[in-house]
Amino acid sequence: MRHPRIHTSAALTAGAGILLEDSAAQHVGRVLRMQPGQSIILFNGDGRDYPAVLTRVDKKQVWADLGDPVPRMTESPLTVMLGQVLSKGDRMDYAIQKSVELGVSHIVPLVSERCDVRLKGDREDKRLRHWQGVAVSAAEQCGRAVVPTIGAVTTITDWLTQTADCDLKLVLHHRTRQSLQSLTRPSRLALMIGPEGGLTADEIAEAETAGFLPAALGPRVLRTETAPVAALALCQWLWGDIGHDADTD
Repeated sequence: MRHPRIHTSAALTAGAGILLEDSAAQHVGRVLRMQPGQSIILFNGDGRDYPAVLTRVDKKQVWADLGDPVPRMTESPLTVMLGQVLSKGDRMDYAIQKSVELGVSHIVPLVSERCDVRLKGDREDKRLRHWQGVAVSAAEQCGRAVVPTIGAVTTITDWLTQTADCDLKLVLHHRTRQSLQSLTRPSRLALMIGPEGGLTADEIAEAETAGFLPAALGPRVLRTETAPVAALALCQWLWGDIGHDADTD
């Protein structure tokens, strides 16, 4: 039987009791309608799962006793920093959700010349909290015990300087013949995805000056939320853990 996996920001210690945070308690008590004696799995991003047994469940609070932690072997050997230009509606949610499922390590929302989304002040803070929640939910669902972080909204120029320690840096666009298979296996990858209208020639040139290589996924133009899914799947197949033996129990 698969037990629900619940993320918490609290410190977790084997043998200790824990009072779940409000959001986790609401999910366990009101959404899942679980009862004392039932089992869940808690994780806080330290790479381990903590089996737990519910000891008390009421309308507002949920308590659980923690068991011994279990290492979760679901992290890819390929570290991926994703720079994703902002998009409207639920497209950004989709890109973040699927990127987490495909093993991304860190996501930075980018603004570009053709980006038609502008976030400032409270609106930006609200969206960042929302996107971090999307990442948490995706990690819960896909079995990851490490939650990728969502960085602050930044410009392409500033983000390029954050990728200095990556040994392969790719900017995706369809105006190149270079394929992923022709590239040397990296351990740290930076991946840059443009907006619906595509990156401008100047933005691509700026990325190339910063050490990014142009790469194409094929002859078709992909939507901004489809591109990271396709790119990450291929990169994990070539250099990560998709298609390789793995223990995800």
